[in-house]
Amino acid sequence: MKNIGAGVSEVLTQEKKQTEDVEEVGVKEEEYHQMKNEMIFYLNGAPEYQISAVGEWCVNKVGEVIGDVDVYFLHILTGQRCESAWSCFTGWSEPDERVAEKWEELCGRIEELESLEEIVCDEKRVGV
Repeated sequence: MKNIGAGVSEVLTQEKKQTEDVEEVGVKEEEYHQMKNEMIFYLNGAPEYQISAVGEWCVNKVGEVIGDVDVYFLHILTGQRCESAWSCFTGWSEPDERVAEKWEELCGRIEELESLEEIVCDEKRVGV
């Protein structure tokens, strides 16, 4: 008659080994690094008109971007996150109409830029 205890012990040992093999072969989470770049857009011919932008993203070991790039702007007075250059002026009014036109021109030029994500992630200052 076969010893049942020895048979169960063998099966458990084999199952444990198989589990260990699966863990070693299993997919490991990809390592990545968070990246952040803060930069400034300024109006050509009037560099005192500036809007700050921030880009945040993740890259893997070989430098490939993982997921989407998060691009946002910083409010002119509060420094809080704004989803567009235009929203950087919410709650703020400029008494001088000529000055307000310059800010509008800067926002319009930023809005027209192609490859905004690339610019925000790679540059420190950009005149538009």
